[in-house]
Amino acid sequence: MQDFIENERRCTDTPGNRDNDTGDNVNPESSRAAASADGSSQVTIRDLAKYAGVSAGTISRALKNEPGLTESTRQMVLEAARELGYDFCKLRRKRIRRLAFLLHRHHNTASSSPFYSPVLHGAEEACRRQGIVLSFMAIDPADGVSEQLRMHAPDAIVCAGFFEPELLAALRASGKPIVLIDMKLRGYSSVNPDNHMGGYLATKHLLGLGRARVAMISGPLSHYSIRERNRGYRQALFEAGILADPRLDVMMPEGVDLETGAHEAMQSLLALPHPPDAVFCYNDAAALVAMRVCLAAGMTVPHDVSIAGFDDISSAVLGHRPLTTLRIDKKELGALGVELLLRGSQEPPIEKVAPVELIVRASTVSEDFRTQVRRPGAALLG
Repeated sequence: MQDFIENERRCTDTPGNRDNDTGDNVNPESSRAAASADGSSQVTIRDLAKYAGVSAGTISRALKNEPGLTESTRQMVLEAARELGYDFCKLRRKRIRRLAFLLHRHHNTASSSPFYSPVLHGAEEACRRQGIVLSFMAIDPADGVSEQLRMHAPDAIVCAGFFEPELLAALRASGKPIVLIDMKLRGYSSVNPDNHMGGYLATKHLLGLGRARVAMISGPLSHYSIRERNRGYRQALFEAGILADPRLDVMMPEGVDLETGAHEAMQSLLALPHPPDAVFCYNDAAALVAMRVCLAAGMTVPHDVSIAGFDDISSAVLGHRPLTTLRIDKKELGALGVELLLRGSQEPPIEKVAPVELIVRASTVSEDFRTQVRRPGAALLG
């Protein structure tokens, strides 16, 4: 990893430019003309201070995205810099010293922790190696994000999991570099597991066992990772020449916790005139709930129904049958997020995809099933 990150906006910051302006009233039009006399590339912080009617220190803090300014002042300075043709490409590199790891409040639950806790630990270890202080925040749109960022004063932000676009826009307005983990959105650098491949491999594995009615239990498809896993599921069905049955593609009810939602989704599948003989669940926590519902209904796993999950959380091996799943190096996701921030601003944004690995266990195959690891499309008996 590199040790430094460039701000999206850069400036030439010489000792002379750091002197505070006297604050005298200056005609903006004459300031614009003076600043432009030697060419736009020669515009200095002092020129900007005279034009905007603020101190050079205020200009410097605004350009470097440092704390201590209101958002309106920061935006006013940036607008003045654009009007005068200030060369942002000359802004001195700013080292990341503090990083905020943000998790949406709806992910800060017992069912989500087995996935996001290792991601956080991976980011924390990467920060420690670079001498960066990491702080953790669980937020949602009602939390007053701008005020929380001022309190923590981070130099950069990692957002893990799903965030509403409007919440990301509020975070971006802070001017801090942002990297997304386990989410993808146009205009942002991101790190994601290969969700599409994972959904495809799980479904192809179930079809390869001779299962004819493969269902999927999904969470909200507004989540990028879930949507991609569902897309992989559908692709595997298509390639197998199977017409997707919408009754087998079940999304958990909105507004309920994962335990309740997965329970209701699996019950709805079992209530069908022709229930599925295999179920792929969008994550391991949902798969473990689905397995308990099947067992309570008197079914045997995997003989009556095979069940597969995604994520390979620690409890995946602790159920009635060890769970077939897609393994993700969750700590590596966190470390890669920090690495992207250390690279600095990138145009176009970088989108990293981490590989996944199908781990075959007793929830989909008989106890004597044996196989070996094959990448990218094969399986390991866990």
